[in-house]
Amino acid sequence: MDGDTPVPRKLALIAFALASVAFQSVLAQEKSPARPIELVVPWGPGGGPDALARKIAPALAKQLKVPLPVLNVPGAIGQTGLEQMLARPADGHTISVFASETLAVQLDPAARWKLEDISPAAIMIRQASAFFIAEASPLRTWKDVEAQATVKPLKVAIAGHGSAGDLIVRYLTAKGLKLQPALIPRTSERHKAILRGEADLLFEPLGDVKDFLENKQMRPMLILARARFPAYGNVPASREFGHTIVIHQFGAVVMRSGTDPARVTALSDALARVAAAEDYRSWLKDRHADERSFIPAAGALSFLWQELDTLRKHSGVK
Repeated sequence: MDGDTPVPRKLALIAFALASVAFQSVLAQEKSPARPIELVVPWGPGGGPDALARKIAPALAKQLKVPLPVLNVPGAIGQTGLEQMLARPADGHTISVFASETLAVQLDPAARWKLEDISPAAIMIRQASAFFIAEASPLRTWKDVEAQATVKPLKVAIAGHGSAGDLIVRYLTAKGLKLQPALIPRTSERHKAILRGEADLLFEPLGDVKDFLENKQMRPMLILARARFPAYGNVPASREFGHTIVIHQFGAVVMRSGTDPARVTALSDALARVAAAEDYRSWLKDRHADERSFIPAAGALSFLWQELDTLRKHSGVK
């Protein structure tokens, strides 16, 4: 023997190296989608979730190098579209926008899905929610609203029973205000309800009615936050009236639980690059959203559980 590696062992090492390269190649392919990814929006056109999907889809398709068609599937406060995504294989080729209104449904024992059924890839937008009133309304301040609501009921336009808006109405009702939820699932109709006199107040994310605000058709009366929002410094924060509940209006991108973690990570990384782009950051600002909205997959699930705990704490649901 001259100290060289025996031929059989050399062959075995070569074979192992080739197998490792092949495995890494397959793994790399598995991390990337092999065909188009369908992005389900569980709401109709025109609302916040739809705006988020239309904003990220082109940039995400460019990052992943596959087509990314957007499919609107409205119904049941976002549950219909979410359930369609959950019915597909957990292979990463069907993803969904997930909104705070849908998370609130988890407080209903009859909910047909659980938070454990989804795997969030990222939180993409976080906004403050607010109560709005028509510009022509005789009620000028939130003090006026509370004074009126102790005398007679005021109707509040919300997305649906069990939504975040519904929980806020319940919370304020428990504190003595006479508020009646007006369930209006369609975003455009809900926004117009206070302009038509079909409702007295509207509960909505601050950025989703920006056009109405700029056109002087409606105005914010109370922002659900710990402190005043800079763009509307004359509008009180809910904490100023002793209302401690603060609910983030958020939009996330989720996959079906059980999806290969490598695929979840790959999607999260792609969404991180989308969120870091100047164009997207400008869009967040235009929507009156938190410029630090993005939360990657590693922290997104914890965020959802924290939000759900907040909803449960203030709703009285055990």
